[in-house]
Amino acid sequence: MILAGDVGGTKVHLALFRFKQGTLQHVRDEKFAAPQYPNLQAIAREFLGPKEQQDPDGIEAACFGAPGPVRKNAIQLTNLPWTLDTHELARELHIEHIFLINDLEANGYGINELRPGQIFTLSEGDSSQVGNRGLIAAGTGLGEGLLIWDGKTHVPMASEGGHSDFGPHNELEIELLRYLRADPKMNGHVSWERVCSGIGLKNIYTFLRDCKKMNESEALRQRMLEEDPNAVIGELGESGGDELCAKALDVFVSIYGSEAGNLALKILAHGGMYIGGGIAPKILKKMQDGSFMRGFCDKGRMHDLVSTMPVRIILESRAALMGAASYAEMKTAEISGRSIRAASIRVTV
Repeated sequence: MILAGDVGGTKVHLALFRFKQGTLQHVRDEKFAAPQYPNLQAIAREFLGPKEQQDPDGIEAACFGAPGPVRKNAIQLTNLPWTLDTHELARELHIEHIFLINDLEANGYGINELRPGQIFTLSEGDSSQVGNRGLIAAGTGLGEGLLIWDGKTHVPMASEGGHSDFGPHNELEIELLRYLRADPKMNGHVSWERVCSGIGLKNIYTFLRDCKKMNESEALRQRMLEEDPNAVIGELGESGGDELCAKALDVFVSIYGSEAGNLALKILAHGGMYIGGGIAPKILKKMQDGSFMRGFCDKGRMHDLVSTMPVRIILESRAALMGAASYAEMKTAEISGRSIRAASIRVTV
């Protein structure tokens, strides 16, 4: 059995997997509100339950994907006041092989575990091309990753590109940048994450309301106070039920496409761009209306180049968990000389 985790700024998603005939098999999973717990160990212990209730074969390995760079087998989380350390986790959870990887790296390993129905093709591009792939994921924050083609396979690599400087590409976005730069909380620096994430969607909405003086109805104001603001903006923006929400979502999706195209250019993503994270599947209708792809392809002389790159949306919410489990199995096999995946394949005559 393998324990996998997707650690985010607002929630921690844990799952147990096993392998059957070489294929990753989901056993069970559960989500936890991260701010309500002192650390990851407390969540893992609650998820696994008392020792006597656990699988008799035990957990052979664990891997947790989390936002932030891994340094000396530890991660200082970007959007949560926790530090994850493999030695502490192994000691407290009594699991011999524990690994930490960047959350986008985990998503990258998860792509190979996905079935066709778990991916939506936004743009076919030229699917015959082989080469590097890019991965961008807007959720609580903005994650970016690279999948480098080594001639045989794609090797996921972590990145903190979501924290690089936001580059507006029209007059409205220039105004948005100025508005955010004036916010004392920004300290003069506006990253892509500030405009292309759950945080970013709310920032765009506030800019349109306060700076562009778009009307916020009393009913909408109440919903924004009582419900998840991003869910409200997404719902009313997609349906066209509110002009302010529709405009906020339109700006957000265009910016999302623009930065996805930037990443595609930087790594020459001939193998395609993958859109992960929790936001895109929830606004799939809006992602298909052309706003995203216009932002993606609006690259001047490089328009024809990026337009040949396939763009695919990851629909499977457990992709990062699947990738973490795959990574845990691979690294454990390297250390122990025994592959859990290979051992699960029964040869029949």
